[in-house]
Amino acid sequence: MRDYYTLKVNMPAGIVSPGTLQTVLSLAYEAKVRKVRFGARQQLLMTVHYEDMRFLEKDLKQQQISYELNSEQYPNIISSYCGEDVFRTGAWLRESEYHTVLDQFDYQPRLKVNLSDSNQSFTPFFTGNLNFIASPEPHFWYLYVRPKQTNSLFRWPDLIYTNDIGRLAKAVEECMLAEGFQSEDALHKAVTGGQNFITQPATQDIELPEFSLPYYEGFNRYGERSWLGLYRRDEQFSIAFLLDVCALCLKTRLGELCITPWKSLIIKGIEEKDRGAWSYILGKHNINVRHAANELAWQTEDNTDEGMELKNYVIRYFEKNDTRTFGLCFGVQTRAKSEVFGSVLIRKRPLIRIGQLALFSVYDLYFTENFNPNSRTHHLAEKGLLKMHVPNQLNRLCRKFNARRSQERIDTVRAEVEKAEPVSNMAASVHQCTHCFTVYDEQYGDARRGIPAGTPFGQLPADYACSTCDAPKQDIKLVKPATLVMGS
Repeated sequence: MRDYYTLKVNMPAGIVSPGTLQTVLSLAYEAKVRKVRFGARQQLLMTVHYEDMRFLEKDLKQQQISYELNSEQYPNIISSYCGEDVFRTGAWLRESEYHTVLDQFDYQPRLKVNLSDSNQSFTPFFTGNLNFIASPEPHFWYLYVRPKQTNSLFRWPDLIYTNDIGRLAKAVEECMLAEGFQSEDALHKAVTGGQNFITQPATQDIELPEFSLPYYEGFNRYGERSWLGLYRRDEQFSIAFLLDVCALCLKTRLGELCITPWKSLIIKGIEEKDRGAWSYILGKHNINVRHAANELAWQTEDNTDEGMELKNYVIRYFEKNDTRTFGLCFGVQTRAKSEVFGSVLIRKRPLIRIGQLALFSVYDLYFTENFNPNSRTHHLAEKGLLKMHVPNQLNRLCRKFNARRSQERIDTVRAEVEKAEPVSNMAASVHQCTHCFTVYDEQYGDARRGIPAGTPFGQLPADYACSTCDAPKQDIKLVKPATLVMGS
């Protein structure tokens, strides 16, 4: 008999109400669970002792909460909703559109379904079996199909209308799993032969943005409100902390929490008057929200500490050698056939195996086409590395990427030398936040903090903080305009 079970609760599209999450966490706490994780497909994961499992199952069933034990029969629907409104978004895809699509799924998909804004680079596009991506045509979506257990990807011939996504997804799933259709033509004919869908011809492949992972941690302003990103180095969130989060959301009338594919949590719509209450909860539970960007750009497999330990091992090397990783993200794969998202992939491979026991393992490094993590094409960079050699070889890959990007920038500048450069009104020197890269220019002051234009940085009060992320004054450094760091 197993000592522990892995329990998964799907949160469709990575969206969960504070009340629902509070109920699940309270039941888990009664079953002696103290920490939970979020998965790469935006689901809730926890480990439960077998003696407590039957009581938790009974309680979940009473609350009509669906769950799975040690199984992935029903993968979660994932979406880019977590970045909607706070990161760059498309022209028409908004909150209501996501909910319109989700309401159509009156069944639990057995295929992986992804819903993505085409203009974002925060969530993966093609890690699903059915990948719906918003097209430039309002309310119509591309569909890219990846049959189960394959790396092949093909575009559906038609753009799909928003209100037909759920019905078409169900029809595709039935034809693929029940009837065995896999090829593009046969699958399309089987799905559209018996049902009518509102479509438009998809005449060309979608144009996806260049990948640039936005910084998703800490307090950040958007409009008149703020959003809060929460990341944990060990990927574990204490239930006590999350229960306080849920209670404050309910008190301040925040209706949703968002789980990200980076195993983190985003809370949107925080009003200025409530910032103090959120800071109190972070302090009460000793939650740090000042991690380096290179630590956030990693994805590891669910329910394993091995990938996380390798990640931390590499990050220590990166920090020691001041490695630049901007524009890259890293995936660690320690189990065969598991899937992680990354422009650079680290794959563990057993070198000596006796039965199911791996006695000695090495690591292979891959990078995706043009270092775009959404590419399905992988190139081998290094093979058969010992763990101690992995960080240095990753450092070399980072340098290769930066050199390639620098050359592309040089070529672009050469091609546009005839364009006149605009005259900058920026002062000879400015101050920039080292965390979120917000600039303080004394010519303009800081209206958000009540600092009038013309106020030198040296005359700012000692308790002055960055107007975007609340970093203290000492973390805002003097820089020349030519060396400004531009945030993603």
